[in-house]
Amino acid sequence: MKALILSGGTGSRLRPFTHSTAKQLLPVANKPVLTHCLENIRDAGVTEAAVVVGTHAAEISQVVGDGSAFGLDLTYLHQDSPRGLAHCVQLAADFLGDDDFVMYLADNVFADGIAKAAHAFAAEPSDALLLVQPVADPRAYGVAETDADGRVHRLVEKPAEPATDLAVLGVYFFTSRIHRAVAGLRPSARGELEITDAIQRLADDGAVVRAEHYDGYWKDTGKPEDLLDCNRALLGRLPGPAVHGDVDAASTVSGPVVIEPGARVRGSHLVGPLVIAAGSTVTDCTVGPYVAVSRDCVLRESAIADSILLEGAAVDGVPALDHSIIGRWARIGRSAAGHQLLVGDHANAEVAA
Repeated sequence: MKALILSGGTGSRLRPFTHSTAKQLLPVANKPVLTHCLENIRDAGVTEAAVVVGTHAAEISQVVGDGSAFGLDLTYLHQDSPRGLAHCVQLAADFLGDDDFVMYLADNVFADGIAKAAHAFAAEPSDALLLVQPVADPRAYGVAETDADGRVHRLVEKPAEPATDLAVLGVYFFTSRIHRAVAGLRPSARGELEITDAIQRLADDGAVVRAEHYDGYWKDTGKPEDLLDCNRALLGRLPGPAVHGDVDAASTVSGPVVIEPGARVRGSHLVGPLVIAAGSTVTDCTVGPYVAVSRDCVLRESAIADSILLEGAAVDGVPALDHSIIGRWARIGRSAAGHQLLVGDHANAEVAA
């Protein structure tokens, strides 16, 4: 089985961060979302994968390389503009050939992996296997309607009145029969070739399309609040403290706190779950719980909780920073006279009343 990894798109809902980086490279628990994806694909037994990339192709290639660090052999395919998931299948037709494959939307996090689903696809022959999970508001998703045996007979993309609460998640398993189904598709009302339309074609033509309930933690990290939710969930799985950095005697560490070699902590109170990456310094701060501090950050005289700090971020003299994402090399500091903000396009900021 091969893999088709979708890592294009503009990430408009994650601006301003995606002005300068691919949404799939934004970190949760100090690891890019795309890295979580690649590790899951490897752990499912896949060795060959194609990555569909867009405007951030060079940056993704620089971070991921040829895939050898993940035990994968990667091929890059360029999509000039977002044209839908089914278009990605068309784009990868030569790479995929007649092989079965898993299509993985690389802005989705499946914290418990996809190996179980891959085994289910291999064990019970079908032309498509969809991962599904009940959601509170299915109107934002493709929605599956199934029979008692889990066979899918109808799919509806973002229905105004969903017939079920089963959202189709960002991992699909296909045989080569999907190539005939995507051929000749017409763009939907939103101008894209919808994979749900192709899967519906399969079902209408008598192909076996099954739904597999995903019992683990899943999150589509398409919005800032989703990134923070996912960050909390993954940090909450830290097994325990692992303090490898330089922490002085005036500091306290409680709960599952991971401090990488090369990080430096002075006079601070650290509350897990929390990760601090190499090269970062924390001085006279209270940090945590649920904070991920990326490489080369500088924190001073601040209190930070439930937040993600990207590479090189600096926070100085902020008494209560909460539920926040601080971009790469951003600077957050105190002002002697009221609030002073430099806010870029599409940013969101809140200040105390």
